[in-house]
Amino acid sequence: MEGGWPSGGAFLLCLTVNLLLPGRSNTFTINCSGFHRHGVDPAVFQTIFNQKDFRPVINYSIPTQVNISFTLSAILDVDAQLQLLTSFLWLKMIWTNPFISWDPEKCGAISKLTVTTENLWLPDIFIMESMDVDQTPEGLSAYVTNDGHIVYNKPMRVTSICSLDIFYFPFDQQNCTLTFSSFLYTVENMLLGMEKEVWEIADTSRDIVRTQGEWELLGINKATPKMSVGSSLFDQIMFYVAIRRRPSLYVINLLVPSSFLISIDALSFYLPAESENRAPFKITLLLGYNVFLLMMNKLLPASGTPLISVYFALCLSLMVVSLLETIFITHLLHMASTQPPPMPPWLYSLLFHCTSPGKCCPVALWNENTGPGLMSTHLPGLKEPGQLVGKELGSREAELNGGSGLTSTQLADLWVQFSHMMDTFLFRLYLIFLASSIITVVVLWNT
Repeated sequence: MEGGWPSGGAFLLCLTVNLLLPGRSNTFTINCSGFHRHGVDPAVFQTIFNQKDFRPVINYSIPTQVNISFTLSAILDVDAQLQLLTSFLWLKMIWTNPFISWDPEKCGAISKLTVTTENLWLPDIFIMESMDVDQTPEGLSAYVTNDGHIVYNKPMRVTSICSLDIFYFPFDQQNCTLTFSSFLYTVENMLLGMEKEVWEIADTSRDIVRTQGEWELLGINKATPKMSVGSSLFDQIMFYVAIRRRPSLYVINLLVPSSFLISIDALSFYLPAESENRAPFKITLLLGYNVFLLMMNKLLPASGTPLISVYFALCLSLMVVSLLETIFITHLLHMASTQPPPMPPWLYSLLFHCTSPGKCCPVALWNENTGPGLMSTHLPGLKEPGQLVGKELGSREAELNGGSGLTSTQLADLWVQFSHMMDTFLFRLYLIFLASSIITVVVLWNT
């Protein structure tokens, strides 16, 4: 009796193991006779459904191979302030359950069934960059084939972290990352693979999203690094998603109106300097540009300093500078028409060189030859007094100014000519700076 107990205990142990791990023969084959006549009998799957809490493997030393792919069907939002990308994708996962198999020839040629996911073991694949709770709808089903392959398509609205560079807005391109991994199973328990090639994923996604929204998909690449957390090593697949903004909305609503306003400001220099309408016109234009920026501010990124903001600030600064130039020229003309001050020798020499580029009149000679009796007819390149006042002025009638020998009318004419010269000079500087700034911005955008 005592010698028989070990044999009886061994028998019970072997029976228990065979019941828990019935995978050494055809025990896994499902008897599906009658499925084509009476429908699927859920009772034949009940044993498999009861094992959904455990990873479906015969030998736990063998990791489960899960092949994944996805289709990016929509780019919903790109939040530059929070650095978030919101997208919608269909995640496809394929793995094998060795406890599921049947003979299609005995089951009316049925080789594939749909089973609700609540009855199946599902791999815990998640996106590491995700910042939102998984909102997968309940009641989804998966395809189960006769050889144990399970195909599960899962819709996902993903809000993920993405490092956004908005400097080149609205001609910017962004590269976001979607990393698929398991948060429970290490490489000893689960390995990740590709269900299809990455170029197929990119082509399928591009065909779907190419006509939708503000962003277009440029391409998708992948990498397969391992992630080490302490002493544990996890398998993962990292996808690099490259997207580009469609700039037409911002070009039409931002760049084109701004270019029109700055062009009108440049053309306003052709208004006569003596006109009283130039300064009010520029002030009105400046106010209109500020109202434009306030109205279009909602189209600009809420954070960072994009290049387009620098462009707008540059245009606003140029309009302010042109207004200051107009105020300066108006002041010179007003001074010339009321009580013109004596003109310094260096300023007269500069004016002489600009009006008569082919001649020279050094300042020293100007000081030596200019006396109380010198008339403007002795100054080459300047108008005659008769042309200035309509009659000849005698030496007794000439009003001396600062000992230069010039009448007030002649001196006023010099200041007017200087004002016109400064207006032309500053206008040319304005055009050069405007053109160089625009070219610089365009070159930066193109790079």
